[in-house]
Order: sequence, then structure tokens, then C-alpha cells
Amino acid sequence: MGVEEVLRHGYQALVTSVEVAGAVVIFVGAAWAALRFVVEGLRHRSAAVFTPIRLSLGRFLTLGLEFQLAADILRTAVSPTFTQIGQLAAIATIRTALNYFLAREIRQEQRQVGQAGRDG
Repeated sequence: MGVEEVLRHGYQALVTSVEVAGAVVIFVGAAWAALRFVVEGLRHRSAAVFTPIRLSLGRFLTLGLEFQLAADILRTAVSPTFTQIGQLAAIATIRTALNYFLAREIRQEQRQVGQAGRDG
């Protein structure tokens, strides 16, 4: 096995590792939010109880999407073609937009939670 082949396999393993990390973050966040949703849903009947759960899930999704974007950037870092650069630009735009809207929703929810805490 030549040096180039070893580097290529190592590079592919690195990209796969970052992708898996992103998927694990999203999965853990979704599982944790689902568990909290069930537990809190049984204890309380108020919709306000679910806002912190949504905020936490949003943070997990945002972090997971960042890992996925990092994997896409790594994938195209070595001798990219114009097609790969275009695909990366489209993926980065979509994921950045998703992150923007998730972050905006998280900020809005945090303000609502903070406002409810001061009012109540």
C-alpha cells in the first residue's frame, strides 16, 4: 500500500468520523428530547414545560449540523472539482440557513422563557 493510498484512507476515515460525530450529536439530542418530552408530558400538562426541551433540541441540532458542514468541507478540501465546490456551496448555504433559523428560534424561545419567569 503506497503513501497516497494510506493518506486517502486516513482522510476518508477522518471525514467519516466527523460525519458520525454529527449524526451522534443529533441522535443523542433527539433521544434526550424525546425522553424528556414523555417524562414532562406525564408530569405536567402545560405547553410551557416543553419550551426548554425544544431549546435544548435546537442546540443539539445546530451542533450536529455544524459537524455535518465540517465533514462536507473536509470532503472537498483535497483536490476539489468545480462540481464538488458547487455542491459544497449549496450544502453550506442550506445548512447555514438552517442554523440561522434554528438560532433565531432559540433566541426567541429564550426571551419568552425569560419573560415568563419574570412575569410569573
